[in-house]
Amino acid sequence: MTKTRALLGSLLLSAAVTVGLAGSASATPPNIPSESTARAELSALRVASEGSMTGYSRDKFPHWITISGTCNTRETVLKRDGSNVRTDSSCYATSGSWFSPYDGATWYNPSDVDIDHIVPLAEAWRSGASSWTTSRRQAFANDLSNPQLIAVTDNVNQSKGDQDPSTWKPSRTAYWCTYAKMWVRTKYAYNLSVQSAEKSALSSMLNYC
Repeated sequence: MTKTRALLGSLLLSAAVTVGLAGSASATPPNIPSESTARAELSALRVASEGSMTGYSRDKFPHWITISGTCNTRETVLKRDGSNVRTDSSCYATSGSWFSPYDGATWYNPSDVDIDHIVPLAEAWRSGASSWTTSRRQAFANDLSNPQLIAVTDNVNQSKGDQDPSTWKPSRTAYWCTYAKMWVRTKYAYNLSVQSAEKSALSSMLNYC
């Protein structure tokens, strides 16, 4: 009995360590709201048709900017969202691992990882950012206080492009709840509008919480 208990304890400890290691590699942006808060914020968003892309340029959302020392926004998010990340004197990530919650892939080369703007810059432009100052657009594009930036598989980020949740969702349905909560919080924090189809998609995604 003693040996059995010891073996069981060892297996449970091993499982706990494994789960802990897996969790540490997951991207975890800050200030993701609860489901109830996200639903309240979604209800508060102004519903409107998308604006024009006239005048849009990514250059109007200056990024990546210096955050601390030699580290820019991209490098800061890579360190935040990765596991065992090591950097050189220029803050460039030289090793580590990154779990992409969009598709469930793990990467060991930082060049395989993009920093996704949860609400894409062009989507923000069409939702109200066209009237912002350059300073506010810079703050949006480099926001480390809200759940607006996340490290994910590069080609998944590229396939998303500037689409909203009515036309693009992460392939992992297990992440739909979190993705919707991050999207809603970002739009709420910046007083951006939503389309009717976008709002409906977000509400459905929150049902996965």
